[in-house]
Formats: sequence, structure tokens, C-alpha cells
Amino acid sequence: MLTQTETFVPQTEPESREPDPRTINTVRDRNDRIFRVGLSSTGIAVLAIMVAVGVFLGVQAFDALSETGVSFLTTTEWEPDRGRFGIGSVLLGTVLIALVAIAIAIPISLGTALFITNIAPARFRGILVSLVDLMAAVPSVVYGLWGLFFFQPGVIGLSRWISTWFGWIPIFSVEGAESNSALPNASAFTASAFIAGVVVALMVMPIQSSVMREVFSQVPLGEREGAFALGATRWGAIRVVSLPFARGGIIGGTMLGLGRALGETIAVLLIISPSFDIKFRILETGGNSVSSLIALGYKEASSFGLSALMAAGLALFAMTLVVNFIASAFVARSRSGASSEA
Repeated sequence: MLTQTETFVPQTEPESREPDPRTINTVRDRNDRIFRVGLSSTGIAVLAIMVAVGVFLGVQAFDALSETGVSFLTTTEWEPDRGRFGIGSVLLGTVLIALVAIAIAIPISLGTALFITNIAPARFRGILVSLVDLMAAVPSVVYGLWGLFFFQPGVIGLSRWISTWFGWIPIFSVEGAESNSALPNASAFTASAFIAGVVVALMVMPIQSSVMREVFSQVPLGEREGAFALGATRWGAIRVVSLPFARGGIIGGTMLGLGRALGETIAVLLIISPSFDIKFRILETGGNSVSSLIALGYKEASSFGLSALMAAGLALFAMTLVVNFIASAFVARSRSGASSEA
């Protein structure tokens, strides 16, 4: 008997096919559109105002800059009506005052930020943050009056002590001050860049402390706890974890404070004794800054003198703008790609 064999043909699986990408459609409601337009308009307005300020200063300073050229940055005299003017001395005074302020403000700001984020009890942190931020709301004239009538008489002894023991360093020497005199000449130490720098340091400290505190608060909790688990002390955890993580924020906060210190006007104007000599000695009476020069000479300036003052303002605007841009870059980098050594 014949049997019929059946042939089985294996079924092949259909070819795999990559799924088509989904199209995500964002539907913005009326509130989202208003919010987006508002933020965009605000950002564009800020940039437009900044550009407008720069253009205005450039147009107003054109007459003065066209006469002096690059020598405007190196000339130490200030006699615009006679054709001899420049910001060589006042630019140096501005930088010296700002550097003194930053040198004093950095350890205070850093210590304040570390204390609030790592040591202070949680129930007191809000109060401490409010007190530090409140310092930024105090008007500049209040700091200036405090420095002129209260701080300056009390700091003369410190200035004299620094000059006596560290006068061999040129920046701390004071011409005409006799260290062995029984009656010290206090007038040689008043209205100095050092006193102005200390007052400005108190004004820039809240800005630096706020930026540093914000960055320290973003330190990963797991890395800190890991450092403690490995036997690190509190200072060891700060040194190994917090400080490396917040390096960019520390630099950015310092640069932001430097930008504020470079443009400070009223406090410096009340304390400093105007001088157009190039002085590297910060403890000695006399000095100047670009902002105080503009504030002093604005009312009595002629049309050409006003153009010279606008040129000084343009130089200060450009310098402050560069410092703030560098600071913003460091702060942005610390928030996005920070790391620690832990």
C-alpha cells in the first residue's frame, strides 16, 4: 500500500523592521506662550540696554578718544581743557582698591559660606542667610559714612603696624612715616586705598558669599557621607569633597565681587583723598578711582571734559563687563560639570 509523504516547508519569520520615530508635538497653551514671550523679551531687553549703554558711551567719548588715542590709558594727568588727560593713575588706583577688597573678602566669604552650609544648625541657616543677604541691601553711602567716621580712626594703628613691620615690601611702605617716632603722624595713613579697600570688601562680601553658598549646597550628599564613612573629619570632607566640587563657583563668586569692587563709587569717594600720582603704596594717603573721578568732575566739566569723563566711563564699563563675563562662565561651569576628588 502506497503512503503519501507530506512535505513541510518551514515558515520564515517576517523581516524585522525598525519602528518609525514618533513625532512629539508640543502643544503650548496661552500661559506657556505668554511666559515664553515674556522671558525672551526680558533677555533681549537686557542685552539691548547693555549694548545701548556701550554705544552711548562710545559716541560721547569719541571726541576725547580721537585726540588722545591709546595714550588715554597711560597718561596720568587730568587736564582735559589743556589737552593733557588720561586714566593711567586712576586706573591703577581702581585696580589696587579692588584687589585689596577681594583679598580681604575672599576668606570671609568662603568661611561664611562653609559655615552656613556645613556647620550651622539647620534651624539657624535661614536666619544667617537672611542676615548676609541683608548686607547687600545696605546703601553704599552708609558704608562710606561708616568707614569715614568710625572705621578710619580705628584702623590707623593697624596701618601703622603693617608699615612698621612690613615696610620693606614696597606696597606697604609709607613715605614720611617714622616708625620710631613717639608721636605718630596719623595723617600719613588716612584716606588711603587700604581703608577704601576694606570698606569695599564689606560691600562685595555678600555677593561672593551668596554664590559660594549656592555652589556648596549642590555638593552631592553621597560623596560627603562616603568621606565620613571612610573616617574623614569634617574639615577633611570639606577639603576633599566640597572645595574641589565648588572650585568654579568660588572663582566665579570672586570675579563677580571683583566686578562690583571695580565700579564702586560713593564709598570710595567719601574715604579716598583724590590724587593723580601713580602710587603702588596702599597704606599711604591719596589715591583715586575711575568712578570717583567721574563723580567728582561731572558737574564742573566743560563739553570736552565731559567727553573725557565719558571715555573714562567707557573704559570702566568694558573692564567690568569682561570681568563679569568671565565670572558667569566659571559659575555656569561649576553648576554643570563640577566634580570632586572623592
